[in-house]
Amino acid sequence: QLEMEIERSSEQPLQDEQNNDDDMSTTSTKKGPLKILFLSSDTGGGHRASAEALANQFQRLYPGTTYDLLDIWSDIDSSWPYNSIKDAYKSMSASPWKWRTLYHVSNTAVYAKFADFHSYYMNEGMIREKIEEYNPDVVVSVHPTMNYIPLLSIRKVAEKFDKEIPFFTVVTDFGSGHCTWFNKDVDRMYLASEPIKAIAQKRGGVPDEKIVMSGLPIRYDFAAQADAMGDRTTDEGKEHQQKIREELNIDPNKKIILVMGGGEGVGSLSSIVNELYAKLRTQGVDATICVVCGRNEQLKGDLETRCWDTVVSQSLNSYASLKSRVVTKLLSAHASRSRRIQAALDRAAAKAAKGRDVAEVPGNVDVIPLGFVKNMAEYMVA
Repeated sequence: QLEMEIERSSEQPLQDEQNNDDDMSTTSTKKGPLKILFLSSDTGGGHRASAEALANQFQRLYPGTTYDLLDIWSDIDSSWPYNSIKDAYKSMSASPWKWRTLYHVSNTAVYAKFADFHSYYMNEGMIREKIEEYNPDVVVSVHPTMNYIPLLSIRKVAEKFDKEIPFFTVVTDFGSGHCTWFNKDVDRMYLASEPIKAIAQKRGGVPDEKIVMSGLPIRYDFAAQADAMGDRTTDEGKEHQQKIREELNIDPNKKIILVMGGGEGVGSLSSIVNELYAKLRTQGVDATICVVCGRNEQLKGDLETRCWDTVVSQSLNSYASLKSRVVTKLLSAHASRSRRIQAALDRAAAKAAKGRDVAEVPGNVDVIPLGFVKNMAEYMVA
């Protein structure tokens, strides 16, 4: 089922055009290798991962297909503030209140129109020249800031080369989406959920005939692993899981917890791992905690050298730990932990402080910090 979903999301653009001889005739008649240009940016890992997943499936279905990833803001000499998007994302993703403020301020029609006008005036010519270098057969945007000006540039490039170059948007958000995703002039828009569809139609005016409900793009590896494992509760499924754990050098006899914070390794991962470790140790649970740190090398290095006995000691330091954390949160102007995460951590600290759930024999807990993981399917199986 997963493999069919991936195949449909990558094959659909060509199938749709083959059903309409008057629309994009050049693409509909080309059944061989394609030159695909993906528009993306390394603002987190999800956008690039989606592009790579789609590209891989195109190459499986159409051998000889080539693809490139273009960041229209970083790969050209773009103007400020567009040339600082990646660095700004790293800073703001680590501070939820900053991210929340920017998101809501920019998620308005007025702001979007102003940004489109300004970026067109400052950067459209450079973007068009860069796209011309690739001379693609099809363009796929997997980033919210790359659906307006690039589309205008693509139309000009298509006219210059006298060929149709379809432009598709694959929205990589699931429950909600920024208004800059939804340009009604794209040739097809691929969406993952009904809530996203409602936003696309309400805010972007995207017509039904341009919308394809495809789900989120995932790597083929996930489908392959799902097929190999089958039902994980069967003997065959358990045997496959054990095999994967051994390949990953993970103790096959312990429970495994996978902790992730996106491509940038954000989201209070350090505190979450501390609380998990202390809780598992004091409850006598043998476990391995795999922490996907993404590009956050500082966090990875810190976890590799952390004194875990001290972590347990601090967690059991009754109300002093809880009081210290609350006071720090109130006094720090830069406190960035979300209220829900903080509340959960405080409840765990209070419970530990009262001496509940402390086992006679402490659990044997390992912490494995990981960088930017490319074999995530295997870790999900484990």
